[in-house]
Amino acid sequence: MAKVHLRKITRDNLRECLALQVDDWQKCLVATTAQSLAEAYVNSNLFPFAVYEAFACGYEQPEVPMVGFTMYEIVAGVGFIMRLMIDRKHQRRGYGRATMLEVIRRLKLCPDIEQAKDVFPVAKRVLLTAYADTDAAIESINSARLDYYLLKPWDPPEERLYPVLDDLLDDWIAAFRPTL
Repeated sequence: MAKVHLRKITRDNLRECLALQVDDWQKCLVATTAQSLAEAYVNSNLFPFAVYEAFACGYEQPEVPMVGFTMYEIVAGVGFIMRLMIDRKHQRRGYGRATMLEVIRRLKLCPDIEQAKDVFPVAKRVLLTAYADTDAAIESINSARLDYYLLKPWDPPEERLYPVLDDLLDDWIAAFRPTL
C-alpha cells in the first residue's frame, strides 16, 4: 500500500500545489486547490496540506513530486475531511486511500476531537464522498466507526441526502439521554 506524508502549504510548494489537476471528468467532483486555499485563508478552522509520497518525510525540500492535496476542518471538536484530490498523474496508485487514512489518524490525535468523543460518544458519523474506492470506504467506516457512507452524486439532496441525515438525526434523538 502507498504511504504518504502531509506538509503545510508554503511559498516553496504553493505553485506546485496550484498546478495539481484532475482528469476532465473529475472536475465537477472536486474544488480546485486555488478555491480550497482561498477558503482556508479566510477560515482558521480549515487545515490545507500538500500530499507527498512518504519518501518526502525528513527533507526540507522534497525530492519527490507533490501527488495531491487535502484539507480538513475542525469545528466544535468535530473533524471534517473537506477536500481530497490526487493529481491525475498519480491516481490509481493508492495515494487517495493512504491520504484518507493519514488524515483520519491525525484527526484522532487532535485533543479537541478526543474531548468531543467523550462529550458526544453517540454522535452519528457520515462519510460524504465522491470517491468510489470500496476498500478505502470500508477501512474508513471501520476506523472512524461511521454510521453511513454516501457516494456522490447526492442530487437532488431532498431525495438522496436529507432523508439519510434525517434518519440519523432521528436515531440519535431516540437514543439521547441528557445527563442531569
